[in-house]
Amino acid sequence: MVDKATPPQEPVLVADSERFTKLKDAFISKYGAPPAFYARAPGRVNLIGEHIDYCGYAVLPMALEQDILAAVTPTQTNLIQLANTNPVYLDYHVHISEIHIETAKPQWYHYFLCGFKGIQEHFDIIASGMNCVVDGTVPPSSGLSSSSALVCCAGLVTMVANQKVLSKVEIAEICAKCERYIGTEGGGMDQSISFLAEKGTAKLIEFNPLRATNVKLPKEAVFVIANSCIEMNKAATAHYNIRVVECRLATKILAKAKGVKWEKLLKLGDLQTELGVNLETMISTVEQTLHPEPYSREEVCQHLGISQEELCSTILSQNTQHVTTFKLYQRAKHVYTEARRVLQFKRICDEAPANALQLLGELMNQSHTSCRDMYECSCPELDQLVDICVQSGAIGSRLTGAGWGGCTVSIVPTDNLNSFLMKVQEVYYKADVQRAALHTRSLFATQPAGGAATYYEA
Repeated sequence: MVDKATPPQEPVLVADSERFTKLKDAFISKYGAPPAFYARAPGRVNLIGEHIDYCGYAVLPMALEQDILAAVTPTQTNLIQLANTNPVYLDYHVHISEIHIETAKPQWYHYFLCGFKGIQEHFDIIASGMNCVVDGTVPPSSGLSSSSALVCCAGLVTMVANQKVLSKVEIAEICAKCERYIGTEGGGMDQSISFLAEKGTAKLIEFNPLRATNVKLPKEAVFVIANSCIEMNKAATAHYNIRVVECRLATKILAKAKGVKWEKLLKLGDLQTELGVNLETMISTVEQTLHPEPYSREEVCQHLGISQEELCSTILSQNTQHVTTFKLYQRAKHVYTEARRVLQFKRICDEAPANALQLLGELMNQSHTSCRDMYECSCPELDQLVDICVQSGAIGSRLTGAGWGGCTVSIVPTDNLNSFLMKVQEVYYKADVQRAALHTRSLFATQPAGGAATYYEA
Protein backbone atom coordinates (compact mmCIF):
# COMPACT_ATOMS: atom_id res chain seq x y z
CA MET A 1 0.00 0.00 0.00
CA VAL A 2 1.38 3.43 -0.95
CA ASP A 3 1.73 5.87 1.95
CA LYS A 4 -0.35 8.97 1.12
CA ALA A 5 0.38 10.75 4.41
CA THR A 6 2.13 14.11 4.28
CA PRO A 7 5.05 15.09 6.54
CA PRO A 8 3.47 16.12 9.88
CA GLN A 9 3.11 19.71 11.06
CA GLU A 10 3.36 20.00 14.84
CA PRO A 11 3.27 22.78 17.43
CA VAL A 12 6.44 23.26 19.47
CA LEU A 13 7.02 25.11 22.74
CA VAL A 14 10.27 26.79 21.75
CA ALA A 15 10.89 28.09 25.28
CA ASP A 16 10.90 24.50 26.60
CA SER A 17 13.62 23.37 24.18
CA GLU A 18 17.18 24.61 24.55
CA ARG A 19 17.96 23.72 20.95
CA PHE A 20 14.92 25.46 19.45
CA THR A 21 15.57 28.50 21.66
CA LYS A 22 19.19 28.77 20.51
CA LEU A 23 18.15 28.40 16.88
CA LYS A 24 15.41 31.03 17.26
CA ASP A 25 17.88 33.42 18.92
CA ALA A 26 20.41 32.85 16.12
CA PHE A 27 17.70 33.57 13.53
CA ILE A 28 16.60 36.80 15.25
CA SER A 29 20.24 37.89 15.57
CA LYS A 30 20.76 37.29 11.84
CA TYR A 31 17.51 38.56 10.35
CA GLY A 32 15.96 40.82 13.01
CA ALA A 33 12.70 38.88 13.54
CA PRO A 34 11.64 35.37 14.66
CA PRO A 35 11.25 32.60 12.05
CA ALA A 36 7.85 31.73 10.55
CA PHE A 37 8.38 27.98 11.05
CA TYR A 38 10.93 25.23 11.67
CA ALA A 39 11.67 21.99 9.79
CA ARG A 40 13.55 18.87 10.83
CA ALA A 41 14.95 15.91 8.86
CA PRO A 42 16.79 13.07 10.64
CA GLY A 43 20.00 11.30 9.75
CA ARG A 44 19.94 7.53 9.57
CA VAL A 45 21.89 4.40 10.33
CA ASN A 46 21.61 1.53 7.89
CA LEU A 47 21.51 -1.67 9.95
CA ILE A 48 22.14 -3.90 6.93
CA GLY A 49 21.96 -3.59 3.14
CA GLU A 50 24.98 -1.57 2.02
CA HIS A 51 25.40 -0.28 -1.54
CA ILE A 52 22.34 -2.12 -2.82
CA ASP A 53 19.61 0.54 -2.89
CA TYR A 54 20.95 1.94 -6.18
CA CYS A 55 20.85 -1.63 -7.53
CA GLY A 56 17.10 -1.77 -6.80
CA TYR A 57 17.24 -3.89 -3.62
CA ALA A 58 15.58 -3.42 -0.24
CA VAL A 59 17.55 -1.96 2.67
CA LEU A 60 16.97 -1.90 6.42
CA PRO A 61 17.71 1.48 8.04
CA MET A 62 16.34 3.40 11.00
CA ALA A 63 16.22 7.14 11.57
CA LEU A 64 18.48 8.71 14.19
CA GLU A 65 17.67 11.25 16.87
CA GLN A 66 20.51 13.30 15.33
CA ASP A 67 19.09 15.59 12.66
CA ILE A 68 19.16 18.78 10.60
CA LEU A 69 16.90 21.50 12.03
CA ALA A 70 16.16 24.69 10.10
CA ALA A 71 14.45 27.95 11.08
CA VAL A 72 12.82 29.67 8.11
CA THR A 73 10.89 32.72 6.95
CA PRO A 74 9.72 32.98 3.31
CA THR A 75 10.45 36.35 1.67
CA GLN A 76 9.50 38.24 -1.49
CA THR A 77 13.13 39.10 -2.33
CA ASN A 78 13.99 36.22 -4.75
CA LEU A 79 17.05 35.72 -2.55
CA ILE A 80 17.97 32.57 -0.65
CA GLN A 81 19.89 33.62 2.46
CA LEU A 82 21.47 30.77 4.40
CA ALA A 83 23.35 30.73 7.68
CA ASN A 84 24.59 27.90 9.89
CA THR A 85 24.87 27.78 13.68
CA ASN A 86 28.25 26.09 13.22
CA PRO A 87 30.79 28.86 12.48
CA VAL A 88 32.83 26.42 10.38
CA TYR A 89 30.10 26.69 7.72
CA LEU A 90 30.09 30.12 6.08
CA ASP A 91 26.96 32.17 5.33
CA TYR A 92 25.70 32.10 1.76
CA HIS A 93 23.20 33.96 -0.36
CA VAL A 94 22.13 33.61 -3.99
CA HIS A 95 19.45 34.98 -6.32
CA ILE A 96 16.99 32.24 -7.30
CA SER A 97 17.75 32.77 -11.00
CA GLU A 98 21.50 32.27 -10.44
CA ILE A 99 21.57 28.95 -8.55
CA HIS A 100 24.65 26.88 -9.40
CA ILE A 101 25.36 23.57 -7.65
CA GLU A 102 29.05 22.73 -7.43
CA THR A 103 29.89 19.05 -8.03
CA ALA A 104 33.70 19.06 -7.75
CA LYS A 105 34.03 20.32 -4.17
CA PRO A 106 30.50 20.89 -2.85
CA GLN A 107 29.99 23.15 0.17
CA TRP A 108 27.25 22.65 2.79
CA TYR A 109 24.85 25.09 1.12
CA HIS A 110 25.00 23.23 -2.22
CA TYR A 111 23.08 20.36 -0.57
CA PHE A 112 20.44 22.85 0.56
CA LEU A 113 20.19 24.16 -3.00
CA CYS A 114 19.61 20.60 -4.27
CA GLY A 115 16.44 20.32 -2.16
CA PHE A 116 15.30 23.82 -3.12
CA LYS A 117 15.84 23.23 -6.84
CA GLY A 118 14.18 19.79 -6.74
CA ILE A 119 10.90 21.20 -5.36
CA GLN A 120 11.00 24.26 -7.63
CA GLU A 121 11.43 22.06 -10.72
CA HIS A 122 8.83 19.49 -9.61
CA PHE A 123 6.13 22.14 -9.34
CA ASP A 124 7.56 24.21 -12.21
CA ILE A 125 7.37 27.40 -10.17
CA ILE A 126 9.56 30.36 -9.35
CA ALA A 127 9.89 29.58 -5.66
CA SER A 128 9.78 32.33 -3.06
CA GLY A 129 12.98 33.55 -1.48
CA MET A 130 13.76 32.69 2.13
CA ASN A 131 15.83 33.52 5.16
CA CYS A 132 17.11 30.38 6.84
CA VAL A 133 19.37 29.29 9.68
CA VAL A 134 20.44 25.64 9.81
CA ASP A 135 21.53 23.65 12.87
CA GLY A 136 22.87 20.10 12.50
CA THR A 137 23.64 17.36 15.01
CA VAL A 138 24.47 14.59 12.48
CA PRO A 139 28.28 14.27 12.36
CA PRO A 140 29.35 15.31 8.81
CA SER A 141 30.99 12.81 6.44
CA SER A 142 30.35 10.00 8.93
CA GLY A 143 28.10 7.72 6.87
CA LEU A 144 25.03 8.78 8.86
CA SER A 145 23.54 10.73 5.98
CA SER A 146 24.10 14.32 7.10
CA SER A 147 24.10 15.56 3.49
CA SER A 148 20.88 13.76 2.54
CA ALA A 149 19.22 15.00 5.75
CA LEU A 150 20.12 18.55 4.67
CA VAL A 151 18.71 17.94 1.16
CA CYS A 152 15.49 16.54 2.71
CA CYS A 153 15.19 19.42 5.16
CA ALA A 154 15.65 21.92 2.31
CA GLY A 155 13.07 20.14 0.17
CA LEU A 156 10.56 20.19 3.05
CA VAL A 157 11.29 23.86 3.81
CA THR A 158 10.80 24.83 0.15
CA MET A 159 7.54 22.87 -0.11
CA VAL A 160 6.08 24.53 3.01
CA ALA A 161 7.39 28.01 2.16
CA ASN A 162 5.61 27.81 -1.20
CA GLN A 163 2.39 26.35 0.28
CA LYS A 164 2.66 23.12 -1.71
CA VAL A 165 1.62 19.64 -0.55
CA LEU A 166 3.35 16.31 -1.22
CA SER A 167 3.06 12.92 0.43
CA LYS A 168 6.08 11.56 2.33
CA VAL A 169 6.70 9.12 -0.53
CA GLU A 170 6.52 11.85 -3.20
CA ILE A 171 8.89 14.24 -1.44
CA ALA A 172 11.30 11.38 -0.60
CA GLU A 173 11.46 10.42 -4.29
CA ILE A 174 12.01 14.04 -5.36
CA CYS A 175 14.80 14.51 -2.80
CA ALA A 176 16.47 11.24 -3.89
CA LYS A 177 16.53 12.43 -7.51
CA CYS A 178 17.60 15.99 -6.81
CA GLU A 179 20.63 14.96 -4.72
CA ARG A 180 22.05 13.81 -8.07
CA TYR A 181 22.47 17.51 -8.93
CA ILE A 182 25.56 17.30 -6.76
CA GLY A 183 26.92 14.31 -8.70
CA THR A 184 26.06 11.41 -6.36
CA GLU A 185 24.20 8.57 -8.07
CA GLY A 186 22.46 7.36 -4.90
CA GLY A 187 19.58 4.94 -4.67
CA GLY A 188 17.09 6.67 -2.40
CA MET A 189 17.49 4.92 0.96
CA ASP A 190 18.64 8.01 2.87
CA GLN A 191 15.81 10.25 1.71
CA SER A 192 13.19 7.50 2.10
CA ILE A 193 13.98 6.73 5.74
CA SER A 194 14.31 10.46 6.53
CA PHE A 195 10.65 10.99 5.54
CA LEU A 196 9.08 7.55 6.19
CA ALA A 197 10.65 6.80 9.58
CA GLU A 198 8.46 6.19 12.63
CA LYS A 199 9.62 6.38 16.23
CA GLY A 200 10.39 3.01 17.78
CA THR A 201 10.74 0.93 14.60
CA ALA A 202 13.30 0.27 11.90
CA LYS A 203 12.02 0.01 8.32
CA LEU A 204 12.47 -2.34 5.40
CA ILE A 205 12.58 0.13 2.50
CA GLU A 206 11.72 -1.29 -0.92
CA PHE A 207 11.89 0.52 -4.25
CA ASN A 208 9.91 0.72 -7.51
CA PRO A 209 7.41 1.50 -6.06
CA LEU A 210 8.81 3.04 -2.88
CA ARG A 211 7.30 1.45 0.23
CA ALA A 212 8.28 0.95 3.86
CA THR A 213 7.46 -1.92 6.24
CA ASN A 214 7.97 -1.79 10.02
CA VAL A 215 10.71 -4.06 11.39
CA LYS A 216 10.52 -4.71 15.14
CA LEU A 217 14.03 -4.86 16.57
CA PRO A 218 14.82 -7.23 19.48
CA LYS A 219 14.25 -5.61 22.87
CA GLU A 220 17.17 -7.33 24.56
CA ALA A 221 19.75 -5.55 22.37
CA VAL A 222 20.67 -2.02 21.33
CA PHE A 223 22.45 -0.73 18.25
CA VAL A 224 25.57 1.31 18.94
CA ILE A 225 27.19 3.70 16.49
CA ALA A 226 30.93 4.31 16.63
CA ASN A 227 32.57 6.90 14.38
CA SER A 228 35.98 5.97 12.99
CA CYS A 229 36.69 9.74 12.79
CA ILE A 230 37.85 9.25 9.20
CA GLU A 231 35.74 11.56 7.04
CA MET A 232 34.57 10.59 3.57
CA ASN A 233 32.56 12.90 1.34
CA LYS A 234 31.07 10.69 -1.38
CA ALA A 235 30.32 13.67 -3.63
CA ALA A 236 33.96 14.79 -3.55
CA THR A 237 35.53 11.49 -4.68
CA ALA A 238 34.78 8.98 -7.43
CA HIS A 239 34.80 5.88 -5.16
CA TYR A 240 31.02 5.75 -4.83
CA ASN A 241 30.15 6.40 -8.46
CA ILE A 242 32.77 3.88 -9.65
CA ARG A 243 30.85 1.19 -7.71
CA VAL A 244 27.57 2.35 -9.29
CA VAL A 245 29.13 2.05 -12.76
CA GLU A 246 30.66 -1.36 -11.99
CA CYS A 247 27.22 -2.67 -10.96
CA ARG A 248 25.75 -1.19 -14.14
CA LEU A 249 28.38 -2.92 -16.30
CA ALA A 250 27.91 -6.23 -14.45
CA THR A 251 24.16 -5.96 -15.12
CA LYS A 252 24.70 -5.47 -18.84
CA ILE A 253 27.30 -8.23 -19.28
CA LEU A 254 25.24 -10.74 -17.25
CA ALA A 255 22.11 -9.78 -19.22
CA LYS A 256 23.83 -10.25 -22.56
CA ALA A 257 25.22 -13.62 -21.44
CA LYS A 258 21.68 -14.72 -20.49
CA GLY A 259 20.23 -13.62 -23.84
CA VAL A 260 18.28 -10.69 -22.35
CA LYS A 261 18.03 -7.25 -23.98
CA TRP A 262 20.79 -5.52 -22.06
CA GLU A 263 20.83 -2.01 -23.55
CA LYS A 264 18.21 -0.49 -21.23
CA LEU A 265 18.99 -2.54 -18.11
CA LEU A 266 20.88 -0.50 -15.50
CA LYS A 267 20.39 -2.32 -12.18
CA LEU A 268 21.25 -5.79 -10.92
CA GLY A 269 17.80 -5.94 -9.31
CA ASP A 270 16.09 -5.22 -12.64
CA LEU A 271 18.04 -8.09 -14.21
CA GLN A 272 16.79 -10.52 -11.55
CA THR A 273 13.21 -9.34 -12.21
CA GLU A 274 13.70 -9.73 -15.96
CA LEU A 275 15.00 -13.29 -15.53
CA GLY A 276 12.28 -14.17 -12.99
CA VAL A 277 14.64 -16.12 -10.71
CA ASN A 278 15.60 -16.01 -7.01
CA LEU A 279 18.72 -14.55 -5.39
CA GLU A 280 20.38 -17.97 -5.07
CA THR A 281 20.18 -18.35 -8.86
CA MET A 282 21.59 -14.84 -9.39
CA ILE A 283 24.55 -15.63 -7.11
CA SER A 284 25.22 -18.83 -9.10
CA THR A 285 24.89 -16.89 -12.37
CA VAL A 286 27.56 -14.42 -11.22
CA GLU A 287 29.90 -17.27 -10.24
CA GLN A 288 29.39 -19.07 -13.56
CA THR A 289 29.44 -16.03 -15.90
CA LEU A 290 31.85 -13.41 -14.54
CA HIS A 291 35.57 -13.92 -13.78
CA PRO A 292 37.17 -12.60 -10.56
CA GLU A 293 39.98 -10.84 -12.47
CA PRO A 294 39.29 -7.17 -13.25
CA TYR A 295 37.75 -6.40 -16.64
CA SER A 296 39.59 -3.92 -18.88
CA ARG A 297 37.73 -1.33 -20.94
CA GLU A 298 38.57 -3.33 -24.04
CA GLU A 299 37.10 -6.53 -22.59
CA VAL A 300 33.90 -4.76 -21.50
CA CYS A 301 33.47 -3.29 -24.96
CA GLN A 302 34.16 -6.66 -26.57
CA HIS A 303 31.51 -8.38 -24.40
CA LEU A 304 28.90 -5.73 -25.19
CA GLY A 305 29.88 -5.10 -28.80
CA ILE A 306 30.31 -1.36 -28.31
CA SER A 307 33.11 1.15 -28.88
CA GLN A 308 35.06 2.84 -26.10
CA GLU A 309 33.40 6.11 -27.14
CA GLU A 310 29.98 4.52 -26.54
CA LEU A 311 31.17 3.18 -23.18
CA CYS A 312 32.19 6.67 -22.10
CA SER A 313 29.13 8.48 -23.42
CA THR A 314 26.34 6.04 -22.49
CA ILE A 315 27.50 4.03 -19.45
CA LEU A 316 30.27 5.80 -17.52
CA SER A 317 29.33 8.82 -15.40
CA GLN A 318 31.04 12.21 -15.48
CA ASN A 319 33.53 11.47 -12.71
CA THR A 320 34.31 7.87 -13.79
CA GLN A 321 35.62 8.62 -17.29
CA HIS A 322 39.18 7.95 -16.07
CA VAL A 323 38.55 4.38 -14.81
CA THR A 324 40.38 1.71 -16.82
CA THR A 325 39.49 -1.55 -14.98
CA PHE A 326 36.28 -2.82 -13.36
CA LYS A 327 35.77 -5.53 -10.70
CA LEU A 328 32.42 -6.85 -11.91
CA TYR A 329 32.42 -10.29 -10.26
CA GLN A 330 33.13 -8.91 -6.78
CA ARG A 331 30.60 -6.06 -6.96
CA ALA A 332 27.75 -8.22 -8.28
CA LYS A 333 28.48 -11.01 -5.79
CA HIS A 334 28.34 -8.50 -2.92
CA VAL A 335 25.06 -6.98 -4.12
CA TYR A 336 23.21 -10.29 -4.49
CA THR A 337 24.50 -11.78 -1.21
CA GLU A 338 23.82 -8.51 0.68
CA ALA A 339 20.27 -8.38 -0.73
CA ARG A 340 19.78 -11.91 0.63
CA ARG A 341 21.15 -10.88 4.06
CA VAL A 342 18.61 -8.03 4.30
CA LEU A 343 15.70 -10.45 3.79
CA GLN A 344 17.21 -12.89 6.29
CA PHE A 345 17.64 -10.08 8.85
CA LYS A 346 13.99 -9.03 8.54
CA ARG A 347 12.78 -12.64 8.79
CA ILE A 348 14.75 -13.16 12.01
CA CYS A 349 13.31 -9.93 13.49
CA ASP A 350 9.77 -11.05 12.50
CA GLU A 351 10.08 -14.61 13.80
CA ALA A 352 12.17 -13.74 16.91
CA PRO A 353 13.77 -17.17 17.51
CA ALA A 354 15.59 -17.80 20.80
CA ASN A 355 18.98 -17.26 19.14
CA ALA A 356 17.87 -14.14 17.21
CA LEU A 357 20.70 -11.92 18.48
CA GLN A 358 23.34 -14.45 17.46
CA LEU A 359 21.82 -14.82 13.99
CA LEU A 360 21.53 -11.06 13.46
CA GLY A 361 25.11 -10.56 14.65
CA GLU A 362 26.38 -13.18 12.20
CA LEU A 363 24.61 -11.43 9.31
CA MET A 364 26.16 -8.09 10.29
CA ASN A 365 29.63 -9.67 10.46
CA GLN A 366 29.12 -11.29 7.05
CA SER A 367 27.99 -7.93 5.66
CA HIS A 368 31.17 -6.22 6.84
CA THR A 369 33.37 -8.96 5.41
CA SER A 370 31.64 -8.58 2.04
CA CYS A 371 31.91 -4.76 2.14
CA ARG A 372 35.60 -5.07 2.98
CA ASP A 373 36.65 -7.83 0.59
CA MET A 374 34.13 -7.83 -2.29
CA TYR A 375 32.98 -4.21 -2.49
CA GLU A 376 36.22 -2.74 -1.10
CA CYS A 377 34.45 0.17 0.56
CA SER A 378 36.05 -0.16 4.00
CA CYS A 379 39.32 1.31 5.27
CA PRO A 380 41.93 0.17 7.86
CA GLU A 381 40.40 2.30 10.64
CA LEU A 382 36.89 0.89 10.03
CA ASP A 383 38.23 -2.67 10.02
CA GLN A 384 40.11 -1.98 13.26
CA LEU A 385 37.01 -0.44 14.85
CA VAL A 386 34.80 -3.40 13.82
CA ASP A 387 37.34 -5.80 15.40
CA ILE A 388 37.47 -3.71 18.60
CA CYS A 389 33.66 -3.63 18.81
CA VAL A 390 33.42 -7.43 18.50
CA GLN A 391 36.21 -7.94 21.05
CA SER A 392 34.43 -5.49 23.40
CA GLY A 393 31.19 -7.50 23.49
CA ALA A 394 29.26 -6.73 20.29
CA ILE A 395 27.51 -9.78 18.84
CA GLY A 396 28.00 -8.33 15.37
CA SER A 397 29.50 -5.19 13.85
CA ARG A 398 29.81 -3.66 10.39
CA LEU A 399 30.54 -0.43 8.57
CA THR A 400 27.44 1.61 7.81
CA GLY A 401 26.93 4.19 5.08
CA ALA A 402 29.02 4.55 1.95
CA GLY A 403 32.21 3.49 3.74
CA TRP A 404 35.85 4.53 3.13
CA GLY A 405 35.49 6.16 6.56
CA GLY A 406 32.53 7.11 8.72
CA CYS A 407 30.84 4.83 11.23
CA THR A 408 30.31 1.27 12.35
CA VAL A 409 27.04 -0.06 13.77
CA SER A 410 27.10 -2.89 16.30
CA ILE A 411 24.41 -5.04 17.92
CA VAL A 412 25.08 -5.17 21.66
CA PRO A 413 23.11 -6.98 24.42
CA THR A 414 21.46 -4.32 26.59
CA ASP A 415 23.00 -5.87 29.74
CA ASN A 416 26.52 -5.40 28.29
CA LEU A 417 26.05 -1.84 27.00
CA ASN A 418 28.00 0.11 29.64
CA SER A 419 30.89 -2.34 29.61
CA PHE A 420 30.96 -2.24 25.80
CA LEU A 421 31.03 1.57 25.65
CA MET A 422 33.85 1.76 28.21
CA LYS A 423 36.00 -0.79 26.36
CA VAL A 424 35.59 0.80 22.92
CA GLN A 425 36.27 4.23 24.37
CA GLU A 426 39.42 2.96 26.04
CA VAL A 427 40.85 1.01 23.10
CA TYR A 428 39.85 3.10 20.07
CA TYR A 429 39.24 6.66 21.25
CA LYS A 430 41.59 7.25 24.20
CA ALA A 431 44.49 5.73 22.24
CA ASP A 432 44.44 8.72 19.85
CA VAL A 433 44.44 12.41 20.88
CA GLN A 434 42.22 13.59 18.02
CA ARG A 435 39.71 10.77 18.52
CA ALA A 436 39.68 11.33 22.29
CA ALA A 437 38.56 14.93 21.72
CA LEU A 438 35.65 13.69 19.58
CA HIS A 439 34.53 10.60 21.49
CA THR A 440 31.44 12.08 23.20
CA ARG A 441 29.81 12.66 19.79
CA SER A 442 31.37 9.59 18.20
CA LEU A 443 30.11 6.68 20.32
CA PHE A 444 26.46 6.30 21.26
CA ALA A 445 23.58 3.86 21.53
CA THR A 446 20.54 4.83 19.52
CA GLN A 447 16.83 4.10 19.27
CA PRO A 448 14.73 4.42 16.08
CA ALA A 449 13.56 8.05 15.77
CA GLY A 450 10.67 9.66 13.87
CA GLY A 451 10.78 11.11 10.37
CA ALA A 452 10.89 14.64 8.92
CA ALA A 453 8.38 17.19 10.18
CA THR A 454 7.65 20.93 10.32
CA TYR A 455 7.02 22.85 13.52
CA TYR A 456 5.18 26.06 14.36
CA GLU A 457 5.71 27.93 17.61
CA ALA A 458 2.82 27.18 19.98
